[in-house]
Amino acid sequence: MVGLAAAVAWFLHWYGNRHDYFDLRIYMKAMRWWADGNPLYDYAQPDRVQGELYFTYPPFAALLLRPFVEISLGTTFAIFTIGSAVAVAVTTWWLVSPVAERRGLPRWYAAGLAIPFVFAIEPTRETIAFGQINMLLIVLILGDLLIAVPRNSRWAGVGIGLATALKLFPGIFIVYLLVTRRWRAAITASAAAAVATLLAAAVAPRDSWRFWTHELWATDRVGRTDYTGNQSLLGLLSRLTAPEDPSRLLWLALVALALGYGMWRAARAVRAGDEVAGLALTGLVAALISPITWPHHVYWFVPALVVLVDAGLPSEGRRVRPALLALAVIGYATIVYGVVSFFDWGVAPEPTDSVSEFVRRNAYVLLTVVLLAVLPARTGVPDYPRSAPKRTDLANARPAA
Repeated sequence: MVGLAAAVAWFLHWYGNRHDYFDLRIYMKAMRWWADGNPLYDYAQPDRVQGELYFTYPPFAALLLRPFVEISLGTTFAIFTIGSAVAVAVTTWWLVSPVAERRGLPRWYAAGLAIPFVFAIEPTRETIAFGQINMLLIVLILGDLLIAVPRNSRWAGVGIGLATALKLFPGIFIVYLLVTRRWRAAITASAAAAVATLLAAAVAPRDSWRFWTHELWATDRVGRTDYTGNQSLLGLLSRLTAPEDPSRLLWLALVALALGYGMWRAARAVRAGDEVAGLALTGLVAALISPITWPHHVYWFVPALVVLVDAGLPSEGRRVRPALLALAVIGYATIVYGVVSFFDWGVAPEPTDSVSEFVRRNAYVLLTVVLLAVLPARTGVPDYPRSAPKRTDLANARPAA
């Protein structure tokens, strides 16, 4: 375990912080611009790839970021880096410790092995190197779905609601609560998102009105859809047709198919008793249907890989399932190498001109489609962490399916 951690630490040191907190620098410049009395969504800075970069988060996120203007940039970098690292450790513990309990392994040992693997993947590297807030959102979502919802807490849904108010991507998990018939949690999540949004509107009414009536729909503010870093269905279609825009009718048809099929599978997984498979499928659906999905958005490969490994390893009454383990290895190798970390795809919009380039430029999209189709739902497994393992829980756990 120590050797693995050292190897990953060396890899991350060799890879380096190639983005130097690029996104976080933009956020802080936008917050300074806003603090000086300028309209929040007027801030823009030139970029060689995207043309111009803007502050694109909802106003509630701006309220949380605004206080960082009062401290030094270096301190802000440290807070975001440490916060993301702690969030990676906590969420990995939540995902891995129930599997370790059922398999009779020490939970700390299993988490100690898993955490370095999560740090090595491109989504984690990009989150930390850009200074993104993604891991805060993951903590809010997983805390809801793996702890509050299974325990029927009165606060179930609050985390998802706050995450949705911070960034629209997590709104898919309110849909997930609805399709899995957690009505109270869905209402609570919607109410939490609404309250946070109204709070931001009370503090910044003009910026809030502008965001919700105009900027929300201006996808060109986020980035070019054909850029290789955009690992969504629209990104794939844009790279096939660049420099021409893809058919929006075709894109919407694919979005409807992915949303319907993916949420149907997620609901079935939860009915089978596999919350982790359900939330992983939901996150992967969101990655596909969003107009823009950067590599740091696709954390949802992590819970999917946990499900693949657990379902692929032998358990009582079931032999090893090599196909699932092979997919886990291929999937992990894909997200370690990534799509933008080790290759500069350039700036000019150009269509893919070979099968190998198509696969490399759309690796996350293709992997996501495969996982939507084949990710198994384990039967009756307890997928939320407990303070201590119970023998009765271990004895009654049904084998992975």
